Amino acid sequence: MKTFKAFSLLLSYPSAELQEAIPAIEATLRDDGLLGPKRMEALAPLLAELARGDLYELQERYVLLFDRSRTLSLNLFEHIHGESRDRGGAMVDLLEMYRAGGLDLGGTELPDHLPVLLEYLSTRPLAEAQAVLADAGHILVALAERLTRRDTAYAAVLEALVMVAGADPDTEEVQTLLACKDDNPEDLEALDAVWAEAQVTFGPDPNAGCPVSRDLLARMDPAPERNPARTAS
Repeated sequence: MKTFKAFSLLLSYPSAELQEAIPAIEATLRDDGLLGPKRMEALAPLLAELARGDLYELQERYVLLFDRSRTLSLNLFEHIHGESRDRGGAMVDLLEMYRAGGLDLGGTELPDHLPVLLEYLSTRPLAEAQAVLADAGHILVALAERLTRRDTAYAAVLEALVMVAGADPDTEEVQTLLACKDDNPEDLEALDAVWAEAQVTFGPDPNAGCPVSRDLLARMDPAPERNPARTAS
């Protein structure tokens, strides 16, 4: 469904192209019918911010949320494998799923980057997409909760994904993820220490997911390119 493509774009690094596409994205979300009126109402603040906000401020906010915080990373395997060797195997499996479905990654994002996964799911039947999202349900729930704590409009996208996936917020996996202390993206010294201590291991990573202590289709495909000057995630 095109709804997943719309979500992919909303979770992508803000650009002028994305801002121009917001009316088309909103129309897609309404026309697809996957979301009810309440979900659309919840998404309205984010759509308004992305459409009318200062681009540089939007970009700065995005980097603070998703690039400077491991606990808010949109790279899904970061939350369960960290930098362990297991993550590489999971990446290979994901790439094979993409190729079997006709998607060859041409960008710089990792296969487990949520916007990439959502772009792929937009080409699959709804039931299949829901099953894939359900597998990552605990991560989606944790991300939704953390974004809600940060009082950011991006939380509405994750909450909608949790709904579509039918994810249970009360599982042990969810509680384990939420037990990890949230990163403070403004504490650069602490974040530098977290990333410096993230090393590739050859077994389960004990710190996995936790830091140490111009028509519609043209507008929506492909996803907006990232600013090359952006801080690396």
